[in-house]
Amino acid sequence: MNQSNPEIGRTLDVDGLATNYHDHGEGPPVLLIHGSGPGVSAWANWRTVLPALSRHHRVIAPDIRGFGYTARPPQTPYGPELWLDHLLGFLDALELPKVSIVGNSFGGALALRLAAKAPERVDRLVLMGSVGVPFEITPGLEAVWGFEPSLPAMRELLRVFTYDHSKVDDGLAQLRLDAATRPGVQEAYASMFPAPRQSGVDALALDDSVIAGLPHETLILHGLDDQVIPLAGSVRLLELIERSQLHVFGQCGHWVQIEHGPRFVSLVEGFLLEAH
Repeated sequence: MNQSNPEIGRTLDVDGLATNYHDHGEGPPVLLIHGSGPGVSAWANWRTVLPALSRHHRVIAPDIRGFGYTARPPQTPYGPELWLDHLLGFLDALELPKVSIVGNSFGGALALRLAAKAPERVDRLVLMGSVGVPFEITPGLEAVWGFEPSLPAMRELLRVFTYDHSKVDDGLAQLRLDAATRPGVQEAYASMFPAPRQSGVDALALDDSVIAGLPHETLILHGLDDQVIPLAGSVRLLELIERSQLHVFGQCGHWVQIEHGPRFVSLVEGFLLEAH
């Protein structure tokens, strides 16, 4: 980890793309896939739970192509298949034949896609506030993907993400705004989910038959008060995935791992340890 900037971890060449990632702990490998908020990185998404999750597992958290401190080649046509290829290439570069996956929001859609394309490479799945089934885009997600940088806009976005707004202050808003406005970051981000942004939801969704065909043990987590991704989506995933369970957190927005960190860790850790 870079002492002056904890968001910068290790660098790995993935098919010619310099990929920033964090690698903590020892044991069965777990891949953490972050969400798609402006200025997001693996560290920003998972920093509060990385130490606890790495007590019994090797926890690996990359910045997905175009996000964080992973390279952003210009004129990249971002989309689900490009992100999926990057994740599979990342696992290949680390010589990891099989991992459990924890996917947050947008990262949940990529986790589902990876499990569907290469089921033999996935042990267990954890989906948190996950995209992956069709839904009408929410005002919250429209605000996330359509973000135009300013401190008031970032402050409001952080309120959309959380149930308990006391966790949102100008210091955090400024930190996330600085991350979102580093050179090249907003330009890449704006190109990922252009208007009409419903098409972004549709592109990340998988057919019901594909999801229903997943053989993996799956833990689904969702905040009852999520303004970004509808709880109904997780209920639908529960209906479709045969070996699944759903835990709904009351008084919780889109950031389960931040607003209910200890309970999130307890559930995920227990679920992953069952397999070993």
